[in-house]
Amino acid sequence: MRSVLQKHLKGRMGTTGATFVRFGFGVPFAFFYLALLVYGFDRPLPSANASFWFWAVIGAFSQIGATFLLVHLFSFRNFAVGTAYSRTEPAQAAVIALLFFGERITWATFLAIAISVVGVMVISVARTAITVRSLLTSVFSRIALIGLASGLLFGLSGISYRQASLALAPSLPAPDSVMQASFTLVMVILIQTFSMLAWMLWRDRAELARVAAAWPVAIVVGFVGATASFGWFTAMTLQQVAVVKALAQVEMLFTFASAVFIFKEKINALEIAGCLLIVAGILALLLL
Repeated sequence: MRSVLQKHLKGRMGTTGATFVRFGFGVPFAFFYLALLVYGFDRPLPSANASFWFWAVIGAFSQIGATFLLVHLFSFRNFAVGTAYSRTEPAQAAVIALLFFGERITWATFLAIAISVVGVMVISVARTAITVRSLLTSVFSRIALIGLASGLLFGLSGISYRQASLALAPSLPAPDSVMQASFTLVMVILIQTFSMLAWMLWRDRAELARVAAAWPVAIVVGFVGATASFGWFTAMTLQQVAVVKALAQVEMLFTFASAVFIFKEKINALEIAGCLLIVAGILALLLL
């Protein structure tokens, strides 16, 4: 829902505005969720330390960059290639975690991730004239590089959020993944909102007017974005980012279910094959 709405907003405002909406309009919902945990369920607030702030800032700006690049892809006529490469995020996250954090995953898990990534890439180009060969040989094209950079930054942001959330555990009476994730989300989304707001006030005030004019859709984007983030941040606190991101490819199945059963669209053989690969990758991830 968030991606579809953001693409809709891209036609009404620039890339910066469409990126800001994802964060700025999610702030009230993130605060409401944290307040509900504190005052409704009497769960103690964690205390932020230097390690938390270091990783929260890296994650916040990495996600801004990743979202900016992904939204920017929508301005290209053949954005499908870039979008496909941005979906290599789980594999890139696994490499980053291995090289810099010593996190290891089994070959079976890596194979499951690879299967789901291929499935998403197939779906992304299923309605174009692009072949598997041309997709692979286009890896150094501008659009592909933007997509790969977006996936890399999304992977880095996820790993940073996991590190930030885990850094909060010692300040609590007992580890609380839900509270750690909620607190991290609120702090991160505030960093993103104020930094992007300051940028637009400085460089592009006309964009703020376009954002304000689109407030009905923007509120929905903020709600679905923040709601998704509740799940994202909690899952990444509990499990390696690469595994979480691979499992999250299930969103493509929801997308196609909506297309078929709600909008009565027809899907082609490549899209079905891509869905089957995603299912196979997810099953392998859960069972192996």
